[in-house]
Amino acid sequence: MATTASPSTTTTPRSFLSSPSFSLRASKSSHLRTTRRLPVNVRCASSSPAADTSYTTKVSRNANIAKLQAGYLFPEIARRRAAHLLKHPDAKIISLGIGDTTEPIPEVITNAMAERAHALSTVDGYSGYGAEQGEKVLFGSKVKIAVQDPSYPAYVDSSVIMGQTDLYQQDVQKYGNIEYMRCSPENGFFPDLSKVPRTDIIFFCSPNNPTGAAASRDQLTQLVKFAKDNGSIIVYDSAYAMYISDDSPKSIFEIPGAKEVALETASFSKYAGFTGVRLGWTVVPKELLFSDGHPVAKDFNRIVCTSFNGASTISQAGGLGCLSPEGLKAMQDVVGFYKENTKIIVDTFESLGFNVYGAKNAPYVWVHFPDRNSWDVFAEILEKANVVTTPGSGFGPGGEGFVRVSAFGHRENIIEAARRLKQLYK
Repeated sequence: MATTASPSTTTTPRSFLSSPSFSLRASKSSHLRTTRRLPVNVRCASSSPAADTSYTTKVSRNANIAKLQAGYLFPEIARRRAAHLLKHPDAKIISLGIGDTTEPIPEVITNAMAERAHALSTVDGYSGYGAEQGEKVLFGSKVKIAVQDPSYPAYVDSSVIMGQTDLYQQDVQKYGNIEYMRCSPENGFFPDLSKVPRTDIIFFCSPNNPTGAAASRDQLTQLVKFAKDNGSIIVYDSAYAMYISDDSPKSIFEIPGAKEVALETASFSKYAGFTGVRLGWTVVPKELLFSDGHPVAKDFNRIVCTSFNGASTISQAGGLGCLSPEGLKAMQDVVGFYKENTKIIVDTFESLGFNVYGAKNAPYVWVHFPDRNSWDVFAEILEKANVVTTPGSGFGPGGEGFVRVSAFGHRENIIEAARRLKQLYK
């Protein structure tokens, strides 16, 4: 299969989250840990409360950004965590919400990165720009998209920023011009495609974040047929494929005909702990064509080569280390560790009588709190157990009444969080 397989420091549709934003999030977390040691009366040195700046430039703000609802989900969780710490400075908070990995990168992989880094100090080993191909926005602002509901919020927010949506509709908690494909326990977390109107782009993540549900071969066959019948393109996110332990497909390209209607993206973030290293890839088959017959891969390549100078050679060395026999085994061990965490979380909530979903093929546990507001449950668990989760409604209206619990954590923290949750809901 001829493809464009592109290394990058970000991953479609996560291309809209550049590595500086992740660095900023990390620095915010560091700040949060130190705020407990600072005096309460702290003033930001970069701005004065009394300042009255009357000068403005003549550049208009991107009106699409103004459509975004409040803050991005995960910084909002961090803000509430910080507020909790201000009220309870001695609280020992355990985070099972953000979804960042916690276990060290396997040594076989860091050794490959260190060797490449050292080689850069030699004449023979030095290289400059790496391969230019990578991730960027491809389809423009005139397309209509569909997303799983619930789904990773970057799909929706990035589409808003691109101008692909109408205004936010508060009464239904949806943006106009987006099709929200409801995925719930009642339909096995796979949308009823007979009720989904045609869209240009279909974002589909399997195993899904946040529900943890992995689509079966039959379900993905339906999805590919649906896209082909409607002339749509599937942006398939397989970021958690290595967590699949049953016979669910690990790639959309296991489905006949998918090369004509889909591109696929993934990364090493949740397999090898590359959430800080940043390395992903996108596969764009040569068979995937726009309506005028032009290959999608050619436009993908042109856009990315214009705006991206390639993943760092050190990151790429780490990626090659991941793909060595030893690296693959090490990643499987990391995934296995997180899956053991998942079992502890599932057993905890099931022992308390909750209905629990996901977990089998993903590092996320999707817990149902019937007739409860997700943010209220989030606040309750934070206030009473000092455990951070993620409110389900942050992933779309279909997530209301659920919370996502992440298995990314040190084992002792997972066990302690389980103890606290049992004490809270016994």
